[in-house]
Amino acid sequence: MSQWITLSTAHGPVRAWQALPAGTPRAGLVVIQEIFGANAHIRHVAEQYAAEGYAVLAPAFFDLLEPGLELAYDAEGVNRGKELVTALGVDRAVSVVQAAAQQLERHGKVGTVGYCWGGTIAMLAAQRLGLPSASYYGARNVPFLDGPFKAPAIFHFGAQDASIPPAAVAAHREKQPTLPVYVYPADHAFNREVGMHYHAPSAELARERTLAFFSENLR
Repeated sequence: MSQWITLSTAHGPVRAWQALPAGTPRAGLVVIQEIFGANAHIRHVAEQYAAEGYAVLAPAFFDLLEPGLELAYDAEGVNRGKELVTALGVDRAVSVVQAAAQQLERHGKVGTVGYCWGGTIAMLAAQRLGLPSASYYGARNVPFLDGPFKAPAIFHFGAQDASIPPAAVAAHREKQPTLPVYVYPADHAFNREVGMHYHAPSAELARERTLAFFSENLR
């Protein structure tokens, strides 16, 4: 069952797409959006994880700035999305994740998975909130890598991603050598099925690794 619900956060109400499995949830999972909003793609990702047995919430972070906003995958959408995530700030974003995680705690342990901007917020959730997290192509990770982790994390990157150069990927291994870092023969946003950079083999392998990570850390 999937539907919009409303989260009460420290900064105001935020809608979240709720996707529940058919049976008893194995754990909870917060899906963290890209810079385009909690759009159809992110809702589909939430439903994919629900099909794997997780109770999932995908918050619409932009509701704190412009309720209901979803952006197009074009230059205008990219520019507006960057403006919005800058205006939102990481502290408010992490507080929204915390509210979603608290809502999910009744289902057991809670983790996060995030994409692009959401990949960095997922990493911060592991550092600040102690939530096991999978970070996909988080281009904003590097400034935060020196921070201690309260929970494990896993990182996925595309070798052809111009926004995340090899040195940035290497920094993850250097600064956090105990955390798994995987690189795929793909570009940025290789998991986004509706995007031009979608790379099915990489997306499927990353998904397998992410599910194994959650099976280990959310039991």
